[in-house]
Amino acid sequence: MSWVSEHPAELLSRPTGLIVLTGLDVTYNAIHKSIWDSFANNRRSERVPLHFNVLNGDHEYPKSKPKKSSYEWYIPKGILKTNWMKKHVDQVPAVVVMFFDLDWDENMWKEHQMECATRLQIARDSLVGRNTRICVVLIQKNTPLPPGEDVVAAERAASFCSACELSSKSLFVLPHTDHLYGYTIRLENAFYEQAQSYYHTEARRVKAHKEFLNKTTHQLLFVRHQFKIAFYNEIKQDTHTALKHYKQAYGHVLELRMNNTHLMEVKIVAGFINYKICRMCFQHNAPLDAISQFRKHIDFFKKLEGTAELAFEHSAWMSKQFAVFGDLFDEAIKLGLTAIQTQHPGFYYQQAANHSISRNKLCRGLCHAHTDVKSDILDGLNKLDFYGQRPWRQGYQSIDPPDAQREKDGILALQNLELNEDHSKMIIPLLSNAVSQFKKYKSPRLKRSLMVLMGEEYYHAKEYNKALTLLTRVTWDYRQERWWPLLTSILITSLRCAYLIGSVNEYISICLELMGKHTNCSSDEKTRIQMNLIRVMSNNPPEPEPGCDTDCVEKAKLVWKSDQSTQLSQVFAIDMQNIIPFVECKATFTSSKFTADSLIVLQVFLRVHCEFPIRFSKLNISFDNEEYDKNCVISDDEDISTGDGQGEDLYLIPYKVKMHQFTFVPSPDDVGKDIKIKSIKVILGSEVNRCAVLQWDGAGGDVLPPPSYIEKATSWSKDCHENTPWDQIIPCDTLNIIPRTSQLQVNLMHQCPILVNEFYPIKIDIVNTEKSNIRNTKLIVSIDDDPSESSEIKAHISLKKAEYDGKTEQKDVTCSLGEISTDVQLSEIVYVKCMQKATCNLHIKITYDMDVQVRGDRVTCICSKDEFLKLETAEPFNMIFRLFSLMYEQIETIHADEPFLLMPEVQCCAAYPVDVATSHLVLSPFVRIEDEVIESQLTGLSLEMDETAEECYYLTAPPSITPNIQLGTYSIDWRRKESTLEDIPYVTTTVSLPTVNIEHIPLYVDLDLPAHGQVRDVLEATYIVYNRTMCVQEMQVIMDSSETMMFAGHKQVHFRVLPNSKHKLRYNFIPLTPGNVPLPKLNLEMLRYPGTMNALVQKMLPTHVFVLPQSKP
Repeated sequence: MSWVSEHPAELLSRPTGLIVLTGLDVTYNAIHKSIWDSFANNRRSERVPLHFNVLNGDHEYPKSKPKKSSYEWYIPKGILKTNWMKKHVDQVPAVVVMFFDLDWDENMWKEHQMECATRLQIARDSLVGRNTRICVVLIQKNTPLPPGEDVVAAERAASFCSACELSSKSLFVLPHTDHLYGYTIRLENAFYEQAQSYYHTEARRVKAHKEFLNKTTHQLLFVRHQFKIAFYNEIKQDTHTALKHYKQAYGHVLELRMNNTHLMEVKIVAGFINYKICRMCFQHNAPLDAISQFRKHIDFFKKLEGTAELAFEHSAWMSKQFAVFGDLFDEAIKLGLTAIQTQHPGFYYQQAANHSISRNKLCRGLCHAHTDVKSDILDGLNKLDFYGQRPWRQGYQSIDPPDAQREKDGILALQNLELNEDHSKMIIPLLSNAVSQFKKYKSPRLKRSLMVLMGEEYYHAKEYNKALTLLTRVTWDYRQERWWPLLTSILITSLRCAYLIGSVNEYISICLELMGKHTNCSSDEKTRIQMNLIRVMSNNPPEPEPGCDTDCVEKAKLVWKSDQSTQLSQVFAIDMQNIIPFVECKATFTSSKFTADSLIVLQVFLRVHCEFPIRFSKLNISFDNEEYDKNCVISDDEDISTGDGQGEDLYLIPYKVKMHQFTFVPSPDDVGKDIKIKSIKVILGSEVNRCAVLQWDGAGGDVLPPPSYIEKATSWSKDCHENTPWDQIIPCDTLNIIPRTSQLQVNLMHQCPILVNEFYPIKIDIVNTEKSNIRNTKLIVSIDDDPSESSEIKAHISLKKAEYDGKTEQKDVTCSLGEISTDVQLSEIVYVKCMQKATCNLHIKITYDMDVQVRGDRVTCICSKDEFLKLETAEPFNMIFRLFSLMYEQIETIHADEPFLLMPEVQCCAAYPVDVATSHLVLSPFVRIEDEVIESQLTGLSLEMDETAEECYYLTAPPSITPNIQLGTYSIDWRRKESTLEDIPYVTTTVSLPTVNIEHIPLYVDLDLPAHGQVRDVLEATYIVYNRTMCVQEMQVIMDSSETMMFAGHKQVHFRVLPNSKHKLRYNFIPLTPGNVPLPKLNLEMLRYPGTMNALVQKMLPTHVFVLPQSKP
């Protein structure tokens, strides 16, 4: 229906100014061809919006109509002419450019000038009455000189313009050089300016007619003139002015007198103008204005249907309005506009599709084939003078039609024409666009509903394969959301499609679902479907589905008969997880765990919801271990519809649960593993001719479980039978084969806690209390990492002998014990060495083989006994290290080259006695020991809990460039005292010594003095002053007097000490009283460092000496 629902291409495209190029021979002249390519090719967005055309110089342009001097007696015949937009976009140029090969230094200048003038006159004659601008471009071979320098060019240019009656602004020169593209751009800009002037003049010319119009007889002209003014401004790219005049034109349209005779013309023109307004609103980034305008447009015209016999025209027009607005909206989004879920193009495509569907329904209700209609009445339907008019009364503007009979014939002819339209081809693309938009903006339900409509349209279009594919894609969602009426309708349409294309697999699958309890089919309908299913499974064609096209049914019968004639076996696999069939299946193990010496019991429950009983031919269960498959098979060789349903056959009565139980022995190789049901297969039909394999994944179950399903599944259902309610049967597809319960007796003997680094002995006593001998016995001891700990525990295990190489940590050991007779005891010792304070989780596992009787068969079982031991690790010692000066004062800092004492204090933390073999002191390179022989003072010592032992080391730190030094390490070799195992070696606990600061002082003072004296006896004292600097140091010594001791020597002395040298001061002390007598105080100052050294010196020297009383004569 192109006369109603199609928009002309010139309306939909973006209009640009037309520039006609003449005088170019683009076929035989290479230079002219390159010039044309520079204009026509590579039209990027930054170039001016023009389009070019090449025509001959004598081309005949559309003739201009004579201008009206008055509109007083003029009555318009229509609103908008059909050829007007096309004429001004593609036929009437704004600028005609004549190219001419002529250089300024041409010898035959006059002759060429006359020839050019003649061509110009021919172009002017063909454009009489038009305001088209004419320009001349001289194609020259040489590059022109700068303006003002070429006098000959200026003179000849003036002569050329005079001879050709041409303005100097319309004469251009085009040198054909390497810079042709640049010259072309400059020419384009000049042409664009002249084209703008032309369209501006045309718009003003049309606007000038307004004063001659009146609203009584010229209402149509108000619309026409405003549309023309807007269109001219749109070509000028002045979209704001164009939008203003389009809105004025639309306002005049709404003021027109509307009657059924001319309503279609008004609606079509209104649709054109509305399209322009909405497009420019989107272009101006005003989407809300575009949406508002479109809503007003639809609200005004949606009830103006016009002639009742042609109501389908209104639906076609409405569909087109929504479709083109959806296209505009989508185009704006692609250019950067942001849409939302509640406002996007999908809604407009959906409404367009709805109106097309309504058009189809109106066509079927109104249109009937008429053979007595005149064939010429619609001649010129696609060549109308004005948009929207009837071909049998063009230009007629009265209210009533001029010829009632001809009007009736025209309506019948349009109805006949509408009958030939393929509505589905119009509806499907609109629905497809809407589906893609709703998918993009995440509206799944709307998307699915539109896909259903698309499927139905494909069905009406007799494209049954596409219809079936689309409907199949949405059925699962309607199943999941339990839209049973919708699902039933979709399945019925799908069943018709499957029948018409002869798809056996799809036909069977849909029948299985339509026979189920959730579909809203009647009992008779389900019976008919079940009978058809039995026919198909018996390799016979089904009865035709009701509601199908007769011709298509005949074709389908041939397809089914050809399929029936095949002699090959046909097997159709149907995944039951994707449909809700009439047959339900659940499988469950009677327990979640079975021991290796017990029988596995599997129960399979079947139930059907069809109208009368049905028989299946085979039931088999597949496991992940195919060895068990042969134990779970039932075959029924009876006919599909015969049987009494008794015994172990597969004859199922509607709504009655039937249970089949299978038992089998687990394989020894699966001990400790899971056995899982991979699938359940129920076969309908004969495997020789045609059968459907109904397959459930896992243990089957309801595809759509009831809301309480998950809650019930939390408790295990052990004892199910045929009277158990179906919803209480919980599918279970996995069981675990656990080892046979071991009867061994295992005793662990050890003494906690385990100390860090020790070889901790654990004695394992194993007693065979089984009823028979065991063989292949293995003892496996391993350390399990604690999951709560972030790092892996450092530990080592050794068996039978305590050994560790210090490099490789062994966390599991295995010992083969061979065969153990009944009531025999074996013992093994395991040594655990933990290198850090942590929790050590010890796993002791004993595995063995033995033979047991299961259902009369001798089965070899692999048994295991597990014991877990959690050992807490403790530190054996708490060590404290102290530093002392030679005066036995505790110090934090040591002085270079000054002796000091290191005293380790070892406290026993073990809960039981510990034997210490020896201790070791390993000093760093920055410290040396002053004793010649280092002997441990802890050798052979035994420590109880909380007992403490100390030893002392005499050390000196040489000068070092490092301010902080690490003294070294301290180690103790020890083991448990109460150990009954003599071969347990001593272990070593090593602790790092503290890091201390070392200070460098410029001097050191030592005192050589007897250990004790006697009253009134002379004590000889020598003070030795060491200079540890590289400079000569001046020093001053002042000796203080003392009441308890006299001295002989310098009271005050001044002396120099050479670098790295020493100076001795000798004094004689005479004690006056016995006891611990204070020595006279020696005050020493370095003149280089006044006031700083005396305090350090006092710490270096002893302050008292022990004096004995005077001996009696």
